[in-house]
Amino acid sequence: MAALSPKPITPCLTLPPSTPSLQSTTLSFSTRRTASLSIPNAKKKNPWLDPFDQGDDPEMEYGQLFSDGKQDEDPRPPDNPGNPYGFLKFPQGYAVEVASLGLKIRGDVRRCCCVVSGGVYDNLLFFPAIQMIKDRYPGVQVDVLTTARGKQTYEINKNVRFADVYDVDDPFPEPAEYTDIIGQLKNRYYDMILSTKLAGIGHGAFLFMSSARDVVSYVYPNVNAAGAGLFLSETFTPATTNLAEGGYHMYREMIDWLGRPFRSVPRQALPPLKVSISRKVKEVVEAKYTSAGAVKGRYIVIHGIKSDSKASMQSKGDPDSLLPIEIWDDIASAISGLTPLFVIPHEKERENVEYVVGDDASIVFITTPGQLAALINDSAGVICTNTAAVQLANAREKPSITLFCSEDKAKVFVPNADEKKCAVISSKTGKLVDIDVEAVKTAVQIFSLPLAIA
Repeated sequence: MAALSPKPITPCLTLPPSTPSLQSTTLSFSTRRTASLSIPNAKKKNPWLDPFDQGDDPEMEYGQLFSDGKQDEDPRPPDNPGNPYGFLKFPQGYAVEVASLGLKIRGDVRRCCCVVSGGVYDNLLFFPAIQMIKDRYPGVQVDVLTTARGKQTYEINKNVRFADVYDVDDPFPEPAEYTDIIGQLKNRYYDMILSTKLAGIGHGAFLFMSSARDVVSYVYPNVNAAGAGLFLSETFTPATTNLAEGGYHMYREMIDWLGRPFRSVPRQALPPLKVSISRKVKEVVEAKYTSAGAVKGRYIVIHGIKSDSKASMQSKGDPDSLLPIEIWDDIASAISGLTPLFVIPHEKERENVEYVVGDDASIVFITTPGQLAALINDSAGVICTNTAAVQLANAREKPSITLFCSEDKAKVFVPNADEKKCAVISSKTGKLVDIDVEAVKTAVQIFSLPLAIA
């Protein structure tokens, strides 16, 4: 019996080349489809990740699961104290097997980590951004990763849960410390991680290994940023390599992105800088200035004495922001009716102050921003240079006189000074040491005016 061979299948209908109807229909359909796909629907998130990503579909309809508006604070079941394995210690809205689809589509953020570079001043100016995150994502838990000096700042911030120490500015970190901090970031299941350090490919890879859904960071404004965009979801390019030169609004690019409008959620306004002081810190500080001979509400804080201590709380954007004690003594001589209280960042400066001012000078040793905020809160006013004291005085709504090396620095670091009860005095030569002392003495009289009227 012969093997059966398959017969070729011939089409039952053939179109002659002279029939243009089907060909023209196919051509027009492909042309329309290409044209429709070539129109971008929204701004690309990051061209490094997907060059063909055209953004969200504007015609997509969201039902009840993907509802508009801000996220809800979904309740989490309480931990079982009798469970030795801690199975319930997972983030809100997170399933171990698969993350919530609604959380991904809506862009909800249940846990956020902020990697903040710099010292006390830089971290203090990041407080409005943290408050914006809390307002934009209700119920979010905010953690901070910063330097040892920067961690002290979050003693006066009630919106931060954990503040961990890690020097992100160190170009050659210890391998054990590096892997340990990555493990901490991964074990906390962050939805979003923000970084104010200028990222190259190394820092971009560090943030990428945190396994966060949204990885957002500043990048270098030069060739050092090459390759960093491969690991980041959103990037910001500053004008210079020193963010602190932007002054009070040094994080304007990131804040503009955090407060962006999203569907039915309007643009989030930037809240003012606010700090909260605990009762225990207030008691410690009150004991300090009382032993120095000052009375609550009857002293003027003088901050900005020249010293090489790291506790001077300067900004990286204004290195010329300290004055020698001789000039401060001349300024303090114009204070009448109130006690000038000199704040020293190190005990070795006490002898210099006593030698110039006198043995009866009121001197207090303050190194942390929390204690400085409590000291300013109990004072009648502040006279300082461009240190963290001016921002703390504005946050506690205390009258202040601030000395700057130039008018440009004054406008950048203290915008709308009149609304903040802040009298700004700038040097004419661009050097702080050449400040007009007579102008400062005239401005000091504002602290004595209420007492003269009474």
